[in-house]
This record gives sequence, C-alpha cells and structure tokens, in this order.
Amino acid sequence: MLGYVTIGTNDLKRAAEFYDELLAEVGAKRYMQNDRLVAWSAGNGQPGIGVCLPFDGNAATIGNGSMVAIACDSQEKVRQLYDKAMALGAKDEGAPGTRFGTFYAAYFRDRDGNKLNAFCMS
Repeated sequence: MLGYVTIGTNDLKRAAEFYDELLAEVGAKRYMQNDRLVAWSAGNGQPGIGVCLPFDGNAATIGNGSMVAIACDSQEKVRQLYDKAMALGAKDEGAPGTRFGTFYAAYFRDRDGNKLNAFCMS
C-alpha cells in the first residue's frame, strides 16, 4: 500500500510553510527534512507527504492527472482542510460536497499548482 508521495516545488520554504499549516489540520507533523525535501506524517507507520526540489535540477512542474488525496475522518474535517487551503492561497478545484455514494470530497491546488483532494467516506 502507499508509503509516501512527493510533489515538486520551486520554492521549498514557501511550500513547507503551506503544508505545515495545512497538514496540521489532520494531525500531521514534519518527520523528515533536508536542503531539498520536507515531509510530513500523522504518525509512525502512517503514509507521508513530501515536497521537494526536483533531483534533476530542472523546474518542478505539475503532473497532469496526478493528485494527492488526504484522508479525513469526517465531512467537517474535509471542509476545514479545504477552508485552510483556501486561506493559505490554494486554488479551488471543487468545493466540498458529495461526489457519489458516500464519497465526500473537496479539491484544490497548492501554490505550486499541485492538485490535492481532501476526502472521507461517510
């Protein structure tokens, strides 16, 4: 199963500040960092999300069709995470709501254009 994902940035400090505040909403904290990567997790053995400067030295670009989904335990938490992302300068890609069946989600892009999703199965 999923261990971690990394997404690219061209400004590590700015991206780290965004994710510090955003991921605190779901109980995640920094667990790894160096001069080109910062990563967060909600606990030992839990999946992680990292932002990094590309290893090849080229500019980071968004992946068309790529998305990182952040699991939440309630619709309220989905809304809180989405609202926090918007307050931090994210771009709306789909306000919180039921998408199908019991799948409740919100979509947004971080300041580098990476697409994220906050979701719960309610």
